[in-house]
Amino acid sequence: MWTPTEEEKYGVVICSFRGSIPQGLVLELGETVQILEKCEGWYRGVSIKKPNVKGIFPANYIHLKKAIVSNRGQYETVVPLEDSVVTEVTATLQEWAILWKQLYVKHKIDLFYKLRHVMNELIDLRRQLLSGHLTQDQVREVKRHLTVRLDWGNEHLGLDLVPRKDFEVVDSDQISISDLYKMHLSSRHSVQQSTTQVDTIRQRHGEACRMPVPHHFFVSLKSFTYNTIGEDTDVFFSLYDVRESKQISERFLVRLNKNGGPRNPEKIERMCGLFTDLSSKDMKRDLYIVAHVIRIGRMLLNDSKKGPSHLHYRRPYGCAVLSIMDVLQSISELKEEKDFVLKVYTCNNENEWYQIHENIIRKSSTKYTAPSSNYGLIISLQLLRGDMEQIRRENPMIFNRGVSVTRKLGFPDVIMPGDIRNDLYLTLEKGDFERGGKSVQKNIEVTMYVLYADGEILKDCISLGSGEPNRSAYHSFVLYHSNSPRWGEIIKLPIPIDRFRGSHLRFEFRHCSTKDKGEKKLFGFAFTPLMRDDGTTLSDDIHELYVYKCDENSTFNNHALYLGLPCCKEDYNGCPNIPSSLIFQRSTKETFSISTQLSSTKLTQNVDLLALLKWKAYPDRVMDILGRLRHVNGEEIVKFLQDILDTLFVILDDNTEKYGLLVFQSLVFIINLLRDSKYFHFRPVMDMYIQKHFAGALAYKELIRCLKWYMDRSAELVRQDHIQEAMRALEYLFKFIVQSRILYSRATCGMEEEQFRSSIQELFQSIRFVLSLDSRSSETLIFTQAALLNSFPAIFDELLQMFTVQEVAEFVRGTLGSMPSTVHIGQSMDVVKLQSIARTVDSRLFSFSESRRILLPVVLHHIHLHLRQQKELLICSGILSSIFSIIKASSLEADVVEEVEMMVESLLDVLLQTLLTIMSKSQSQEAVRGQRCPQCTAEITGEYVSCLLSLLRQMSDTHFQHLLDNFQSKDELKEFLLKIFCVFRNLMKMSVFPRDWMVMRLLTSNIIVTTVQYLSSALHKNFTETDFDFKVWNSYFSLAVLFINQPSLQLETVTPAKRKKILDKYGDMRVMMAYELFSMWQNLGEHKIHFIPGMIGPFLGVTLVPQTEVRNIMIPIFHDMMDWEQRKNGNFKQVEAELIDKLDSLVSEGKGDENYRELFSLLIVMGNFTFCCQFHLFVSLLHAAWSRTQLFGPYPSLLEKIEQETWRETGVSFVTSVTRLMERLLDYRDCMKGDETENKKIGCTVNLMNFYKSEINKEEMYIRYIHKLCDMHLQAENYTEAAFTLLLYCELLQWEDRPLREFLHYPSQTEWQRKEGLCRKIIHYFNKGKSWEFGIPLCRELAIQYESLYDYQSLSWIRKMEATYYDNIMEQQRLEPEFFRVGFYGRKFPFFLRNKEYVCRGHDYERLETFQQRMLSEFPQAIAMQHPNHPDDTILQCDAQYLQIYAVTPIPDNIDVLQMERVPDRIKSFYRVNNIRKFRYDRPFHKGPKDKENEFKSLWIERTTLTLTHSLPGISRWFEVERRELVEVSPLENAIQVVENKNQELRTLISQYQHKQMHGNINLLSMCLNGVIDAAVNGGIARYQEAFFDKDYITKHPGDAEKITQLKELMQEQVHVLGVGLAVHEKFVHPEMRPLHKKLIDQFQMMQSSLYHELPGLDKLSPACSGTSTPRSSVLVSHGPMSPESIKLVHRHSPLNLLGSVRHSSSSLSSHTSSETGNLVILTDSSVGETAEDMYHMQASPSTSSLSSTHSAPSQMINSAPSSARVLVKGAGLTTLEAEALYLSTEQIQHGRQQCKLPHTAPTNVPHLCPGGTTSRGSPSLPDKYRHTRELMMLLPTHRDRPSSAMYPAAIMENGQVTTHCTLMPSTTISVMLLQHCLHEHCASLLFIQFLHHPQVPSLAWMEVTPLCQAVPAVVCPP
Repeated sequence: MWTPTEEEKYGVVICSFRGSIPQGLVLELGETVQILEKCEGWYRGVSIKKPNVKGIFPANYIHLKKAIVSNRGQYETVVPLEDSVVTEVTATLQEWAILWKQLYVKHKIDLFYKLRHVMNELIDLRRQLLSGHLTQDQVREVKRHLTVRLDWGNEHLGLDLVPRKDFEVVDSDQISISDLYKMHLSSRHSVQQSTTQVDTIRQRHGEACRMPVPHHFFVSLKSFTYNTIGEDTDVFFSLYDVRESKQISERFLVRLNKNGGPRNPEKIERMCGLFTDLSSKDMKRDLYIVAHVIRIGRMLLNDSKKGPSHLHYRRPYGCAVLSIMDVLQSISELKEEKDFVLKVYTCNNENEWYQIHENIIRKSSTKYTAPSSNYGLIISLQLLRGDMEQIRRENPMIFNRGVSVTRKLGFPDVIMPGDIRNDLYLTLEKGDFERGGKSVQKNIEVTMYVLYADGEILKDCISLGSGEPNRSAYHSFVLYHSNSPRWGEIIKLPIPIDRFRGSHLRFEFRHCSTKDKGEKKLFGFAFTPLMRDDGTTLSDDIHELYVYKCDENSTFNNHALYLGLPCCKEDYNGCPNIPSSLIFQRSTKETFSISTQLSSTKLTQNVDLLALLKWKAYPDRVMDILGRLRHVNGEEIVKFLQDILDTLFVILDDNTEKYGLLVFQSLVFIINLLRDSKYFHFRPVMDMYIQKHFAGALAYKELIRCLKWYMDRSAELVRQDHIQEAMRALEYLFKFIVQSRILYSRATCGMEEEQFRSSIQELFQSIRFVLSLDSRSSETLIFTQAALLNSFPAIFDELLQMFTVQEVAEFVRGTLGSMPSTVHIGQSMDVVKLQSIARTVDSRLFSFSESRRILLPVVLHHIHLHLRQQKELLICSGILSSIFSIIKASSLEADVVEEVEMMVESLLDVLLQTLLTIMSKSQSQEAVRGQRCPQCTAEITGEYVSCLLSLLRQMSDTHFQHLLDNFQSKDELKEFLLKIFCVFRNLMKMSVFPRDWMVMRLLTSNIIVTTVQYLSSALHKNFTETDFDFKVWNSYFSLAVLFINQPSLQLETVTPAKRKKILDKYGDMRVMMAYELFSMWQNLGEHKIHFIPGMIGPFLGVTLVPQTEVRNIMIPIFHDMMDWEQRKNGNFKQVEAELIDKLDSLVSEGKGDENYRELFSLLIVMGNFTFCCQFHLFVSLLHAAWSRTQLFGPYPSLLEKIEQETWRETGVSFVTSVTRLMERLLDYRDCMKGDETENKKIGCTVNLMNFYKSEINKEEMYIRYIHKLCDMHLQAENYTEAAFTLLLYCELLQWEDRPLREFLHYPSQTEWQRKEGLCRKIIHYFNKGKSWEFGIPLCRELAIQYESLYDYQSLSWIRKMEATYYDNIMEQQRLEPEFFRVGFYGRKFPFFLRNKEYVCRGHDYERLETFQQRMLSEFPQAIAMQHPNHPDDTILQCDAQYLQIYAVTPIPDNIDVLQMERVPDRIKSFYRVNNIRKFRYDRPFHKGPKDKENEFKSLWIERTTLTLTHSLPGISRWFEVERRELVEVSPLENAIQVVENKNQELRTLISQYQHKQMHGNINLLSMCLNGVIDAAVNGGIARYQEAFFDKDYITKHPGDAEKITQLKELMQEQVHVLGVGLAVHEKFVHPEMRPLHKKLIDQFQMMQSSLYHELPGLDKLSPACSGTSTPRSSVLVSHGPMSPESIKLVHRHSPLNLLGSVRHSSSSLSSHTSSETGNLVILTDSSVGETAEDMYHMQASPSTSSLSSTHSAPSQMINSAPSSARVLVKGAGLTTLEAEALYLSTEQIQHGRQQCKLPHTAPTNVPHLCPGGTTSRGSPSLPDKYRHTRELMMLLPTHRDRPSSAMYPAAIMENGQVTTHCTLMPSTTISVMLLQHCLHEHCASLLFIQFLHHPQVPSLAWMEVTPLCQAVPAVVCPP
């Protein structure tokens, strides 16, 4: 039985559950669940991710967690009882996991890996937090790391910024908006800096003295790898300042044994030191780490005889340095140690040992010796920051290694209270000693002891360096043979404070002999006391000590014997009467120098300080002593702070009148000293002293008197330095005053209370007096007032100890009120005054409601004045933020209502005005006063917005009611409403808060909608009826529309969890505002007409919001608009026009989706319905667009209402227009926003542009889209199309001087100027597109205009341009494009393409297969159809995309030009492929039974003619087919067309030779004549004779008699033309080509004789045809219809075709199939090709270019042929000799080259090429390596030929059926394309000619490849 759970309420899934049982809940690992019931090992509950789905799951799959349950029962809520940071990390990781995977998919690899790293860190840190083993400090640090990483990830993933306080997410309801804003800023700063998280709200006012962050260097010696010394060594590390040439730290000592390891085994891995307390200033010094290496052993390292082995000396060895500046950056970036190698250099001269480190640094290489290797001291460095406590906390491992703390010499920048130190640093400087009668100089060692007053040697008071224990004696290192040694060695003397007085140092000097005994002989000593007789310690200076003679027998037991002697010159001057008979004699020629530096918090070297502390000993000097206190060093004062203060107050009590003012000044000096950042941390010491030790019960009287005296004199004195100092010390002076009064009250039971209060009152009167003085004329007085104002807020807490809150508040109000207003004082005082007010607001006093009631009016008054004048805005905003924070925190108190009322009255209006000013200035990029950068502009705007929002949120119904009631007039109310609406609009338009500040944005929206609800009633009440005000209402509606469209409120774009959270907290605020908007619209009544059509666009924008309820609310408004305009104007044209305009802009902005598209498709399907149905659809469009609601819901009453309107009939065209427009707009938007291809975008734009022109007649929109289309064409380099597009706009303009306004990128200018500019631009684009024929008419038009204006300069220019274009037409080569028909079938295509067919103009060199690939890449979902049949309805209506593509042939309109014989082919070429509107393609098929003997009898052609909507080229590269015509061409008609076309070709070519348009090269004519004559002889036109001149045929087809006659006439004409052609050929033929000519004559006679019987009249031959020739019966060439028995060679284009003189049917005499020009395929006799039908088997499938390839390039581009185009040649024809002769003569004629004889032998290894492959439908294709680039030189004039079979790779159809078999080329086939490839690769010299010598290469091959040879200079002519 299921029972509700009591404890088990919340858990985490630890194993995924598939939910495969009934009611099972699917759970994934890591999900959290809320448990409702349990039953026998099962739970029932919900997943937190899917709270609406309940189900059951196994209990053992859940790990239970503690949770807090509220509202137990059906609607209970469960909150896990764990750290909120842990909860946030868990939820965030789950959210990131999804986004992280998407990063990989989107190829954001860098962020993918970074985020993975951060997620792993978060998991690890979360684990640490959950472990429960961390200290509080560690928990805080882990949370800091967690939140920094969470914020970093959220920002990089575009998620919301999370505001935090103390690492935890704040509840926006619990804090003021100002604080929330600062937390957002703080979090943003934390993310950007990726450093420490800001824990608290940053202080806005007054710079709190920050404690400088000390730096520390961690140094660890890893090894001494260069240690070849063989003796123990001491390595001393220290920090050295190069610029000041001094050591700045103690020394860190590492003692190594002779093997290089630590001398103490416990020190292994622990040879590390920490150089502490380096300031930021120190880090900027030129610091070095210096390591001095001292060896301990023999006197000379390389001489074992020098000195006995048992005696060890400290001897200098070497030195190493490392520049910290060089490595600082690298170690700053690392959080760990980094290793460095320090070379150890040895000193060349021991006398310069003291400066060896300087020589190394300065690279004085002559003074030291470099090591022989790069090894030396290997150390690791790490830079640490923070105080020592923090360092110990963050780096426990360092201190676990026993690190040696190495302090800075002297005090750090910050002396911490309680930092007790008593160190004397002594430096052995130098000595100067006598030789003592020796021949060589001495080896001197100094031994030092510290002795107490009784002569006892103090133990462990000498430290050579940190890291080693202290010792009792010090032995210096020995410099070999030096009587003037310089050591420079620093020793630290940590002498206990109680032993310091009376102690002295003794230095003993010994000579270390290197003889056999090697004893150390004492020869002198020196000494110095540590403290002088006056109590001061040894001064920080160099001391030159006297040296006294002695020997080993001298005794020092009685130290008094020498202590009475002078130790130095100063000492000698102090005691002149010294007995001369003492035991120790001074050596006058010997000296010894030391220097000392004291770092002590207990001892002083200052005489004046000692005199003050012992003032009673000098009663006469007290005033002088007090005066000299100001000259004492600050470090000395803070060390003796308590003693000095005690002394001062004792002196004050001793004689108040005499010493009062001096003591006051001294006290002020000390207080101000503690304001210095160096001593700031001694303030707690001062506080502790006042609380615990201060005993001056009477001091308050004198302090008040002195303070008042100072203030009263401030108006008189010129110099006010001492007054200003007193003002700065006000805080601590009041602390002393109050504490003194408390002590006095305790002692006297509250006596003299009234006198005290009276004196304080008087003191405040003096303060007010100072502040009220006019300081404009006195700069010093300004500083005095500023000092007073700065210190004033600090005394409130002290006053509160003695006075009530109200009393103190009255004091403060009087003081603040005494300040002049802003107008009367300067800007600098403005700032100080406001800062003082800010500190007052931040003080504890202001937190009491009793004091706020008193202080708030004066504070608000000053802020109001500043805001009115727009001064010091940043400080004012900070004050307001603090006030709102306090009021929010106190919002439960009753007084808050009154305070808010006060703020509303004083601030609301001025806040609005300030915001409007700031926003307008930020928009115009002007600097607001008080700001320094754009960041400040944003910040100050944010501050004031947060202040306004804070105020509005605090306002209740009462406040709003009072506000609205207080306006004196409607004009005031109107101004207020306009201001607040304008501010709200700017808030949404300017995006004051960044996109990821979601909390802030939602809260802002909530406050706005709440405020608008309060204000809308006032708007309705005051401005509706007679006082209607359009401006206010319009502002209101604009605000409402902007609000609903806010991106932050579009909940559909956020995750379900986030959406639920927002809806639970705020609801859908769009719906709230929509209801408010609708309600206000209904209240307008007859004034609605004022908002038509102005508000149509904005309201339409609201309907585009993807929220059903919002749309349903807005629908009636559109009905109202239509109704009201109908009433007023009798139509709703304005509504229609505005709706169309706005739809365009809204959809272009990206509004709308697929649901809209579905609605429109329904409208189209139901287009034949009555208007009633259409209107149903239109209304549902408006209210259901972008949602999936039912089409006719949810307002049936509204529909009924509309249907009842009298004007409903007029809506038919309106609905249709809007429907069609929306379809096009959505297509356009989808194309533009996606990664669509240019073609798609262009097509979409053309479609939309035409719609605006033809259906809606919106000229301005039309022109806009003209320019958009033009820009797209330019981007795609479609210059001709760009010109045609721009021409549309040009044609709208006239040659008039009418002024035109500025539009798009056009300036204000006349219509003439704009049209001229457009014409020039269009001409330029036609030029770039090589369409000069189109540009010439424009040139002429411009010329007429220039001529009429006598602008001869421009006229000259345009005429020259026109002439240039004519030259270009004749001289420049232009490629002829291919044309392709494309069908787009299926409902998945965009509307403008769907189920339509287009003809597209291909790009240069683009063949069918390339075009097809391009189309398939543009429509990757499309399927290519493999048949040409028109698709049925199943394909047209399916949800898919089908593409049907094949090549088509253009049908030129301008036939006249093409038929003119003298027109150059370059000109004809243009007209063949331009201005084309009709295209055709042919499909051969057999009708009826096929004649096996001659299949041409039954071979029909199905010819389809396509007519386009516009001619190509035009504004697009493709246009829609508007009409299809299908005709069937009979076999006879086909034959007529073939022969007719061939005749025309021959005539054109012959004419060109006759008129010398073709020069020199006769090859083309030779090949053309040969192709026709040879084909005719061997059965070409003979097949036509057999087929159509047969009696059976004539009998069966009596209606064809006329056509048969026509065919006969054409054959006769062909014979005649051939005769003329042979005559021309004879005239121009080269002598060496005569054999060929003779052969042509012979064959012509054969042809004539074969036609003689059928065509009488052919016996009269032209003279050129005389002669005889044996027919070559072995060669049967056919260029027309061919019998399968005789076919041996199929030449796909005759030479005349190459000229392309006329466009003819592709079923020409030369071929029934289209092919590429000049390509040869050589077949053996075993060729498969039994019928003409088989020839069609060879054609390409749609995936090849056989159908398209004749358009992209001229025929002379022989090498550009695709693989599927073939010319078949049987291996016979001209002999090799004839071919060579032909080739040779051509070369001589063309190039006049020197001939080179080659061996006349054929290579045996020439390969027989088989086809490289076949297409999918069996078409043969060449391997890719034989395909050629299309950039080779043009060889021949342009040629045009069109395919007859555009889609048919399969066999010719019989009865419409396609056979599926395919014919492959035999293995022996050789393609001339290989030759082309050879030529292209410039390797023709040998291979090409050997190939042609091959016996299998027919002679005709020569004729085909000769033009190729001519194009390549490298070809050597055969003999």
